[in-house]
Amino acid sequence: MSKQINNPLHGITLQNLLTELVDVYGWEYLAEQVEVRCFMFDPSIKSSLKFLRKTQWARDKVEAIYLSMLAEQTDSQTENDSQSHSEDGSQSQPESINPWAQSLNALSNDNKS
Repeated sequence: MSKQINNPLHGITLQNLLTELVDVYGWEYLAEQVEVRCFMFDPSIKSSLKFLRKTQWARDKVEAIYLSMLAEQTDSQTENDSQSHSEDGSQSQPESINPWAQSLNALSNDNKS
């Protein structure tokens, strides 16, 4: 058995990979990226898994989309981590994510009027 050094797909089943892609992007996006009938017409995880297990070129494309999604998530997480640290070293959330900051701003704006 060969070692899976630096393989981001190691340990991820095709079913989990496909399910996550469908949850994040949807069938329509997948059908645009990989033009196969199992994504375009009455798509299901079961039929797509059957096709992808038999068709290496389609599986390669789906895995590439998954790796791209992981890279985007990693980039956005890194960006969020760098923005969430304030000058004093404490962590803070941007107002768009922090509902408390939004409600406090709304209250202070109401008091100003």
